[in-house]
Amino acid sequence: MSSRIRVVVAKPGLDGHDRGAKVVARALRDAGMEVIYTGLHQTPEQIVETAIQEDADAVGLSVLSGAHMTLFRRVLELLAEREAADIVVFGGGIIPEGDIPELQRLGVAKIFTPGATTGSIVDWVRENVAQPVG
Repeated sequence: MSSRIRVVVAKPGLDGHDRGAKVVARALRDAGMEVIYTGLHQTPEQIVETAIQEDADAVGLSVLSGAHMTLFRRVLELLAEREAADIVVFGGGIIPEGDIPELQRLGVAKIFTPGATTGSIVDWVRENVAQPVG
């Protein structure tokens, strides 16, 4: 018997726009996943703590502020420090195409740019986040 995929959806930094994150969170929930939405203005430390406490399989970060390189990097560093690097990190927002290869090199599994459909995000999570057995 398997349990549901658990995803933390987070808005790191000072970005105050969360409509996209909420739409993605709802789509993942409607697809049968357990979703924990952290709310606005979360620090990387808060996000990682939530992911570990909630036994998350993945963290989805939404960044529109332009601070994606710093915020994604810090979340990945903290996950590694906490021996939780097995938590899949993906994200989206206003992220220039030129920054995506560096984010992937850092360990971000996938970046969804504006125009990505909720269906494509749900499908990607299903295919790329290990479903826990429980």
